[in-house]
Amino acid sequence: MKILSSTLIILVVVLFIINLIPVNMSNPPITSDIKTPDIVKKILRESCYDCHSNETTWYWYTEYAPISWLIAHDVNEGREYLNFSTWDKYSVNEKNELMYESLEEIQEGEMPMKIYELMHPNSKINKDELNTLTMWIKNEYGEIKLNKLGDD
Repeated sequence: MKILSSTLIILVVVLFIINLIPVNMSNPPITSDIKTPDIVKKILRESCYDCHSNETTWYWYTEYAPISWLIAHDVNEGREYLNFSTWDKYSVNEKNELMYESLEEIQEGEMPMKIYELMHPNSKINKDELNTLTMWIKNEYGEIKLNKLGDD
């Protein structure tokens, strides 16, 4: 019993101390935003923007280490790969590549991340939303690469 209470005290102290380590959970300025129809924007906002824009909603659980470290890392990595809030910084070719790579990851079930879907069930992209995204990307960016992704 004494070992259990000592372990519990040490755990509480460690959790307190690690929460003193600052984590950058900010939203940098938005320089531009991807232009989409409202229906596409709704899908992107619900499923992508928390990690791929400077409009991240930092939920209550993101304030506590070590969860805060993991989420901040995922958001920073997501923004580095694709950031809808800095859309004007990408070339036409980069935009094309990003949209088709994103579509492929969604089709393969890699995005949104499963852990994010678990915490945010509305973020899961259903078949109708996938079809909407596919048609919009096809119309906006052309069909060239779409054929490589298959007809799923």
